[in-house]
Amino acid sequence: MGQHHRYHQPRQVEEDGEDDREYSPTLVLDWGTNGFYKRTKRKLLPLLFLFSFVSCSLILVPQLFSYSETLSFLHSFQLGSDGPSADQKAEPLPSSTSDEALLCDRRAFRYDTCLMKGDIRILAASSSIINYLPYGDHNEQAPFFNEDVGLEEVEEEELHHEKIKPYTRKWETSVMNTIRDVELIVKKYHLTPRHECDVRHTVPAVIFSTGGYTGNVYHEFNDGLIPLYITTQHLKKKFVIVVADYHRWWYSKYGDILSHLTDYPPIDFYGDSRTHCFPEAIVGLKIHDELTVNASFMPGKESIRDFRNILDKAYWPRIKGIIEEEEGDRVASLSSSSPIPLEEEVQGPKKWKPVLVIISRNGSRSITNEAEMVKLAEEIGFQVEILKPDPTTELAKIYRVLNNSDAMIGVHGAAMTHLLFMRPGTVFIQVIPLGTDWAAYTYYGEPAIKLGLKYVGYKLLPKESSLYGEYDRNDPVLTDPDSVNAKGWQFTKKIYLDGQKVKLDLKRFRKRLARTYEHTIAQRTRMQRQNPQ
Repeated sequence: MGQHHRYHQPRQVEEDGEDDREYSPTLVLDWGTNGFYKRTKRKLLPLLFLFSFVSCSLILVPQLFSYSETLSFLHSFQLGSDGPSADQKAEPLPSSTSDEALLCDRRAFRYDTCLMKGDIRILAASSSIINYLPYGDHNEQAPFFNEDVGLEEVEEEELHHEKIKPYTRKWETSVMNTIRDVELIVKKYHLTPRHECDVRHTVPAVIFSTGGYTGNVYHEFNDGLIPLYITTQHLKKKFVIVVADYHRWWYSKYGDILSHLTDYPPIDFYGDSRTHCFPEAIVGLKIHDELTVNASFMPGKESIRDFRNILDKAYWPRIKGIIEEEEGDRVASLSSSSPIPLEEEVQGPKKWKPVLVIISRNGSRSITNEAEMVKLAEEIGFQVEILKPDPTTELAKIYRVLNNSDAMIGVHGAAMTHLLFMRPGTVFIQVIPLGTDWAAYTYYGEPAIKLGLKYVGYKLLPKESSLYGEYDRNDPVLTDPDSVNAKGWQFTKKIYLDGQKVKLDLKRFRKRLARTYEHTIAQRTRMQRQNPQ
């Protein structure tokens, strides 16, 4: 998995799942030494031009006070962080009625976000987003403009300049170093020629990166899709995503979900050379915690279950198509074969069995006695399905299997992200290898509980790990994994993630399976009572 620095730098998780950290808000407008703007180059002005400057001062003074009022408003405004503090509740992004040129929030531990409003131009060639502010009324002659001098001789004016890496792992220096900066610039358009719009949009842009750990399913959901959902719910699908470090496979893989988050196709930030113009831009995404949505920070009190409802809507059309294809193949197969009665017609309907899905792994952290575990589960009464997802597996097919399941078993790893595909009320059993206790609960156990799953953490005993045969019985690798993890990520990865396999004590594990079976039967009985046919 990509979340490597987090094993040896764990956070203390509060009851609400947020960081107990305080950050001071960032005042983002720098008005320069003259109190109004910055000049990037200086030129001597003709005396006649100086006279024009004095003549226009009466116009400038009201504008100056107007911008002072805006500055005061920006200073008092807060975008909100990714978690509550003792005396403050995070606020949502400003509504579309605000008129801020550039406002950045850098208080959160996990992310930075910036908001721009005005005449915004996205320039891929310079990795920049420029917001051109008018001088008063658009029809008003700019006080500094002199037709005899020409635009190329006029001073360039830059009100503010920020840099942001639009990726939700702000604290993790190593991966953030791979994310390119996006330059955010505020200028006065009457002093510099504006880049002409090739495409003009009437809805906001939302800019973020799919670089970093994208390629790992956990990070694709945790660092990208769920933060995109959190950040844009107030926009009601009326926005355009502008993706830095864009991957075509990423859009192909998640297009079904994205189509239920926005009504517009994405723009490749660096790959599209056209100048795209927007009235508003949100740069960077907000994230609450691991694989979750904190309803208390959402405008409509949306939760992770609401995000899961999006997955239902996204994948059902494709699942329906798969079912129809399979039904067509089955009918065609029956019509071309001898008319042998179906088993159900001979023996009657099969007795219902709860479906147990086992997420199977190869190599590290694989279950070496998986076949015996399957046999045990079937003896208890489960219908068992083995699922071996890989990066090329169509997500709709994975969703179909898990959405129809009553329980899932898997060893800690990125594939556990698919718990998001399970129905609330079903059971998630996570096998926890040595040295992964904190990560297993933080990344998957706690999110499962927030989703409404019944979470069962099966912590391995040393004798159930392949490490038991490789190290002395008193070695810290077996007796004190925390001390090994404290040495750094390289030790955690080499020993506990890449160098460990699992052999379950089936007598011990049987108790978990039996309780899971009883739970699924009880759940089905309750549902039948609530929805009698």
